[in-house]
Amino acid sequence: MNQNTAPAVPTVSRKADAIADLGSVYGLVQNEFRAVNQLIPEQLSSDVAMVEDIGNYIVESGGKRLRPLMVLLSSQALGYSGDKHVPLATIIEFLHTATLLHDDVVDHSGLRRGKPTANQKWGNAPSVLVGDFLYSRAFQLMVELGSLDIMAVLARATNTIAEGEVMQLANLGNCDLNETAYREVIRCKTALLFEAASHTGALLACQGNAAICEERIEAMRLFGLHFGMAYQLLDDWLDYRGDSKSMGKNVGDDLAEGKLTLPLIHALQNAATDDKAGVRDAIENKTVAALPSILRIVDKCGGLDYTRACAKKEIETALQCLEQIPDNDYRAALVQLSHYSLSRLG
Repeated sequence: MNQNTAPAVPTVSRKADAIADLGSVYGLVQNEFRAVNQLIPEQLSSDVAMVEDIGNYIVESGGKRLRPLMVLLSSQALGYSGDKHVPLATIIEFLHTATLLHDDVVDHSGLRRGKPTANQKWGNAPSVLVGDFLYSRAFQLMVELGSLDIMAVLARATNTIAEGEVMQLANLGNCDLNETAYREVIRCKTALLFEAASHTGALLACQGNAAICEERIEAMRLFGLHFGMAYQLLDDWLDYRGDSKSMGKNVGDDLAEGKLTLPLIHALQNAATDDKAGVRDAIENKTVAALPSILRIVDKCGGLDYTRACAKKEIETALQCLEQIPDNDYRAALVQLSHYSLSRLG
């Protein structure tokens, strides 16, 4: 491998071309993405009608499928030319979909991507069991890939994601949760699947010469990690600044569930004493009626600005990781994907 670093990637920008839609990114891998979209319903096939009904409902509910997209881009950015990135991308999508089904049950969510959740339509038990089906189908596909390195990454990620969900559940209503602990929760719960997507894509591209590609594999892994951290921080910001139509869920859902996210953690550390007491009461009692007051407090003490700055810093770090990746159209697409993610801040 040429040890010279690739040309530097563009820094974060607010220019119109930097936050344009993702059409050109998807267009770069349109054939592979089409193959993924064909493989998903094939792998959802089951003799149990409810499995197919719920599985198809959630995978067709309008998500951008950023995680499978990251598999396709990361593998080809490192020169992969086979066809195993298609089932790998499908695996990542199934793992993500399974977590969504379980999350919505745990969170008692009624709305996702602007549509009723599966548990709202079919009930909790079918949603959990279909989530289990998706996990098991994903692992069947992993076996067919025939890579112990990739299976090890995905098995570890799946386990850690489950731990992250339990960590979040254990901290509901915990007003003493600090930023360091919260970042560990979102690393496990959200960022890790983005990390696994880019990491396994890189491993797939470097099969047979992983030692030679070690630096680039690590750079791609870290790119996914920091992208995923930014993605969750942006969600944190949107929950107190967005609207139901753009988010596909209800504003203030985190507060209603007693979840401490970064805007609230910042408020508890920096707001005036009386305001801190108000925030603490709303969190401990899951008082969604207090949302207007909490929005005012979070904004006044700089919680939204701080969360926004943290998300931007994570994207900047992700872009720095791409400096180790060869300069090609797929790396440029990952840059564009990063800018698009940040454009959610408006």
